[in-house]
Amino acid sequence: TTFLLWTGMIGGLIMVLIASFKPHTSAVTAPVYAAFEGLFVGSISAMYAATYGGIVFQAVLLTFGTLITMLIVYKTGLIKVTEKFKTGVIMATGAVMILYLMGFIFSMFEVHLPYLHEGGMLGIGISVVIIGIASLNLLLDFNAFEKGEEQGAPDYMEWFCAMGLIITLVWLYIEFLRILSFLDRD
Repeated sequence: TTFLLWTGMIGGLIMVLIASFKPHTSAVTAPVYAAFEGLFVGSISAMYAATYGGIVFQAVLLTFGTLITMLIVYKTGLIKVTEKFKTGVIMATGAVMILYLMGFIFSMFEVHLPYLHEGGMLGIGISVVIIGIASLNLLLDFNAFEKGEEQGAPDYMEWFCAMGLIITLVWLYIEFLRILSFLDRD
């Protein structure tokens, strides 16, 4: 399972990097990315399922519930995706990614960031904030599809936007697994 997890994670990252620098390759890189993410998500789901019964189904329901809710929020205009909103969400997402990167680097030296991967009220609170930021990224994903259509973007951009949506959904799913595991421990 660990081999599949790392294969999916590294292969997915390579596909995202290729698509980021060469979006016109997205019609190929997006489906390959999805396959690699299948390995990653399947492996991590198996790991969580082995420790916490029923957690995977709950995380899937929460992920799709969030997707549907945010789509309704976007379509009704409850939250408008303005340039300031985009900037705020991108900055918050960047801060989370820096936190994840620091956690990964420190873990190589067997130093763990407190509360990032721990339960307790603060750890759960951090996960809730991260889930909120990931949820707001769904609005950016929906907006990218809509703006691409309005501006007559090339067909490959549909694949590129779809890849962005999958990235956000996988992020949400992993965070839901994490918070549910915290709640199961407490």
